[in-house]
Amino acid sequence: MNNAPQGNKLAILHALNQRGFISGQLLATQLGISRAAISKHIKSLQEMGIDIFSLNGKGYCLNESLPLLNPQNIVASLQRLSCQNSVEVQPIIDSTNSELMRRIQQGEALDSGQVLVAEMQQAGRGRRGRVWQSPFGANLYYSYYWRLDDGLQAAMGVSIAVGLAVYDAIEALYGLSVELKWPNDIYLNGRKLAGVLVELEGQVEGPCHLVIGIGINLQMPENASKGIDQPWTDLASHTHSLDKNVLVAQLTHSLAQRLSLYEKSGLTAMVEQWNKVNAFANEMVTLSTGMRTWRGICEGIDPQGGIVLRQDGELKSYYGGEISLRKDEA
Repeated sequence: MNNAPQGNKLAILHALNQRGFISGQLLATQLGISRAAISKHIKSLQEMGIDIFSLNGKGYCLNESLPLLNPQNIVASLQRLSCQNSVEVQPIIDSTNSELMRRIQQGEALDSGQVLVAEMQQAGRGRRGRVWQSPFGANLYYSYYWRLDDGLQAAMGVSIAVGLAVYDAIEALYGLSVELKWPNDIYLNGRKLAGVLVELEGQVEGPCHLVIGIGINLQMPENASKGIDQPWTDLASHTHSLDKNVLVAQLTHSLAQRLSLYEKSGLTAMVEQWNKVNAFANEMVTLSTGMRTWRGICEGIDPQGGIVLRQDGELKSYYGGEISLRKDEA
């Protein structure tokens, strides 16, 4: 596929992101394309939900600046953290997780710790087949490849480590203390800020490949939020120092540290940490698989990463990535 049109869209956005008006003719000259092509790209970007307005005699202007990805800035931020991971940036993709899974299934050699980020996903996915709202430039769409040599069973608690890595990154950059909802969500002030989707490919006892997808709401436009079926928030509502490139680097660094610890000692050092930031601690909750439901008081996680409910005075653990956990509003 020819990525030149997508590259041009990204170049136009970077030019508009400098604030103020820029003429269509100047954009055309800078990119070496026609004025009509600029107009077509602008219209396409507007259809993606980006608020660009035009004024005769002045040109185009972004209504709000966007936290855009810049590969050079990501590399510089990684170097400051002494982080060696490789990060690939794509303008538009179906899904960062899907792309890495395709490469694995096609036998492509990936380095453990390789990261893929995109400005927009056209088929972003959450858990249980849900759509993940992925407007252009507004949020972080991120996937991390990790090879685990101890088999699929050893990967059972990975989402716990990943949630804590997101906690680490957001606390380090913004001083915000998020809460974690089992098994895959990150909350801030009782509203969903981010989600995790871990996908696996491999053998029960042999090497396995993990693709760790993370979506973080950064600057969610109102028109895109209409498709979200639960209370949500974004980082721009809580901080003014939002640099997506620094966030990519810090998240990568935090993941590398947490996954290294997980590989050495599993969840031993993380259970107590996770339970301190459990979003539903001591709340009445409902677990559901779609076929069955259970109710109980949420007591946190056990040493294997399962959710523990207190039911009729007894503690019971539940496991599985396809279980939904909700606070009981009854």
